[in-house]
Amino acid sequence: MLGENQTEVKDFILRGLYVDGSAQPVVFTLILLIYVLTLVGNMLIMLLVWSNPSLHKPMYIFLGNLSFVEIWYTTTTVPKILSGFLSRNNFISFTGCFLQFFFFFSLGTTECFLLTIMGYDRYLAICQPLRYNVLMSSRICLWLATYCWISGFLWSILPVSLISQLPFCGENEIDHILCDTGPLLEISCVRDFTIEVACSICTSSMLVATFSFTCISYAFIIQTIVRIPSAAGRRKAFSTCASHLIVVITFFGCAMYMYVRPSGKHPFHYDKLVAILYTIVTPLLNPVIYSLRNKEFIKAVQKFMSH
Repeated sequence: MLGENQTEVKDFILRGLYVDGSAQPVVFTLILLIYVLTLVGNMLIMLLVWSNPSLHKPMYIFLGNLSFVEIWYTTTTVPKILSGFLSRNNFISFTGCFLQFFFFFSLGTTECFLLTIMGYDRYLAICQPLRYNVLMSSRICLWLATYCWISGFLWSILPVSLISQLPFCGENEIDHILCDTGPLLEISCVRDFTIEVACSICTSSMLVATFSFTCISYAFIIQTIVRIPSAAGRRKAFSTCASHLIVVITFFGCAMYMYVRPSGKHPFHYDKLVAILYTIVTPLLNPVIYSLRNKEFIKAVQKFMSH
């Protein structure tokens, strides 16, 4: 039971980034620039995939979905981070905080599923080339993309609903750049072990399962590539999945550091730096990595620019 003198929290304060006064304009401008480039780059990928018939393939359809996820994934956090530089107290309402938490978690989970399916697509293309068009038909591709979106949002309902039911009173300062599992559990009036374990299992099982499935796909891909007799053939085969592999390592590495670890006190300044990497930097890497390392995509860009 809560004491009578405890007041229910109506809003929270996101402490955000600790930056010296003289460096604030520089950091604000840098984050704003990255955000704008992320939006423009991912919108360009979506436009190219939609408008160019040569890119109407499962690999690029999944990439277009990933770009759409990245746009909204970064938009759930970056505008609020930027507002923290412009206001003394970066308030966010109770409802706004949990809406941010839900969409951030849902879009992040959707990205995990999409990256896993993209790894499976590369496995079929390299290891099952003769059956690829049957195993990854347009209908199956559309079904898998839809599955990623539905699963991503459904998976997030449990942890968000459980944490939203916890009592929040007194302390309302969240020492983080966004409303997330750890910081919200930290300021809750009551530490519920069952809820903490349930949230931890829900998040970590999803990350471990998707990452493991991706690793299995790449184990078969590497096994097939090393059997290709010519060096040129091996390079060509690996180049088709190198961009995806870079994104997977970056995204899953940061996410697993944050969510697949023992419970307890963790230095929030390290968590903030990692969170910046996977909420601000990684969404920018998506268009950069795929556009620079994919010849077919570069040709589509050149054709688009020539019109």
